[in-house]
Amino acid sequence: MTLYLIGLGLEDEKSISLKALEKIKLCKEVYLENYTSILQTPISKLEKLYNKKIILADRNLIENNFLEVIEKSRKENIALLIPGDVFPATTHISIFKECKSQGIKIEILNNASVLTAVGITGLELYKFGRVASIPFDNSNVTTPITILKENQKLNLHTLLLLDLNPRENKFLTIKEAVAYLGKNKISLNEKALACARLGCENYLIKSGALSELKNKNYGNPPYCLIIPSKKLHFIEEEMFNEWE
Repeated sequence: MTLYLIGLGLEDEKSISLKALEKIKLCKEVYLENYTSILQTPISKLEKLYNKKIILADRNLIENNFLEVIEKSRKENIALLIPGDVFPATTHISIFKECKSQGIKIEILNNASVLTAVGITGLELYKFGRVASIPFDNSNVTTPITILKENQKLNLHTLLLLDLNPRENKFLTIKEAVAYLGKNKISLNEKALACARLGCENYLIKSGALSELKNKNYGNPPYCLIIPSKKLHFIEEEMFNEWE
């Protein structure tokens, strides 16, 4: 028997790979991790296509009680569906490690991630530095600022992921992220790209100074901000201007 960790991609129920869909049909139980990101479709559509009842797995289940699910996979096939790709979150790596250490068979089925979807901006992927997340409760949080400054010293782009809580329908906005940067003495004249729903058909990207981006409308989440490096290749510069 096997525990399947399955990336769902970035948009809807059809973003899954055919191979992953075949594996889901073999499973006794199917869980959906619903706190690191969101899909642009209701769970009912996943259940209809996959022909499976889906069990929502919140942060508490994944981080504190998932050992019980892992144990189940000794006797029956279990799937954990993860929006985007499988491994950007360290929690999923911990699950993989636990299965390996206990001799439980685990299979990984990868998919698209925001970490590669940012390539649509025209910024070169190999010039991205460390990724940072801006949390809701950020009044005493300085790590994203430190990472941004370190990346800038190395002439690297910085991807800032904005916090989200799908269970409470709560999402950190571009405006709130810009306010956080301003409070931490990042100039609002800094050039940036504000992105919503990357990897989806209705994605939105806008470029400009942070002061300009903070008051624009971006529609539904999820959101992220990209602070480009100070020195851009001429193609990167042209693409940045395309999003103005």
